[in-house]
Amino acid sequence: MSDVAISTRGLRKTYRTRRGRKVVAVQGLDLEVPAGGVHGFLGPNGSGKTTSIRMLLGLVRADAGTMTVFGRPVPAQLPDVVGRIGAIVESPKFFPAFTGEKNLELLAEAIGAPRARVGEVLEQTSLGERGRDRFRSYSLGMKQRLAIAATLLKEPDLLIFDEPTNGLDPAGIREIRETMRGLGEQGKTVLVSSHILAEVEQVADTVSIIGHGRLLASGTVAEVIGGGTAPTVKVAVGDHEAATRILVAAGLTVRADGKYLLVEGAPDPADVTRRLAHQELYVSELAPVRADLESVFLELTEGEGL
Repeated sequence: MSDVAISTRGLRKTYRTRRGRKVVAVQGLDLEVPAGGVHGFLGPNGSGKTTSIRMLLGLVRADAGTMTVFGRPVPAQLPDVVGRIGAIVESPKFFPAFTGEKNLELLAEAIGAPRARVGEVLEQTSLGERGRDRFRSYSLGMKQRLAIAATLLKEPDLLIFDEPTNGLDPAGIREIRETMRGLGEQGKTVLVSSHILAEVEQVADTVSIIGHGRLLASGTVAEVIGGGTAPTVKVAVGDHEAATRILVAAGLTVRADGKYLLVEGAPDPADVTRRLAHQELYVSELAPVRADLESVFLELTEGEGL
C-alpha cells in the first residue's frame, strides 16, 4: 500500500449562483492524507470540505488540479480503486421495518459481498447485540454506526465520512468517535470531515485545516498545535503593571486576562517566575495554557471572515 492514501494538487472548483455570481468553493487545495489512521479534514461550514470529498469520489467535476487515491489518478482511474473506498457523504437509506442485520444482508447481496461479512461488520461497529432489532428502533448514533457497517461490507482500505456526528447527542458522538478510532487502529485510513475541531482532536492522528477552500495547516495533531501558537503560561501576580514591564523588557509578549497575565514566548515557565522574583514580585499561580486545534484554527483564520 502507498504511504499516501489521498493526494490533491491545485484542486479548484467554482459554482455559479442562480443570479450568475461566481463562487469559489475550493481554490488551489493541496491535500495529503497518509495511509493508515484517522485524518481530520477540518474547517467551518462552507469551507469546501464536502465539495472536495465529492470531487475525490467522482460526484463533482473539478475545474482544475489533480487528485490521486492510492496512487491512481481520479476520476480517470476511479473504477480501479473504488472497491477499496467506503464513503458516507449523505445519510444512507435503510428500510425502517427491517432489522439492521436484514438491511445489511440485502446490501451485501446487491454488491456481491459474502453474507458472513454482515455479522463481522456488526461486531466491528459494536452493533452485534442489536443487529436483530428493527432499524426504526435505533438511536441516531446506532443508525450512523449501521451506515459505517454498510461501508465496511466490501472491506475497504479507505473510509470517508463527511460530518458523521451531525445531529448526534454526546453519547452518539462518543460511539462514532470510538468506532472511527477502532478502524484507524485496524490499519484502515479514515478521512473524517468536521467543523467540530475539539471532537476530532480526540480521535485524529493527523489533520488538515482548510478555510475558504484552501489549506491553512496540515500535519500530526501535535505538529499543528505546536506550530500554531507560541508557548503560553498563565500567571497570577500582585502588581500587573510592574510584572508586565519586567517581562516585556525581557522580550516576552504579555496581555491581561482578568486577574491573570498571559505570557507568551518563555522557553521555560520557571523563567517567568525567576525574572519576577529577581524584582521582588512573587507569583501566586503559574500554569501552562494548553493549545488545542480550535485555538490554532481561530488564530489561522483571524481576519479572513470565517
